Amino acid sequence: MAKADFKSVDAYIAAQTEAVQEILAWVRSTICKAIPGAEEVISYKIPTDKRPSRPVLYFAGWMRHYSLHPASDDLVGALKHELAPYQVNKGTIRFPRFPSPSPLP
Repeated sequence: MAKADFKSVDAYIAAQTEAVQEILAWVRSTICKAIPGAEEVISYKIPTDKRPSRPVLYFAGWMRHYSLHPASDDLVGALKHELAPYQVNKGTIRFPRFPSPSPLP
């Protein structure tokens, strides 16, 4: 996907392939449940959840993976054991694109 200036999270997700749209919709739904009341915005050209006025979590879809970008090392530290199977470095958690998460909401 070419980098673009998206105006909304909906526009960002809609610009992805159908398979990635499904994954990102699931990621978005999970974040909304985990961070109730967070404001969804585009920051650094990717979806971002803010609460109340600072970023908490960014997410993105890429060619071979999707990723979460926590806004703090505390979040990565709190999930250290759960994240062990995944590539985590420099504030980025990478998940393989396939298979998609299951079950989808």
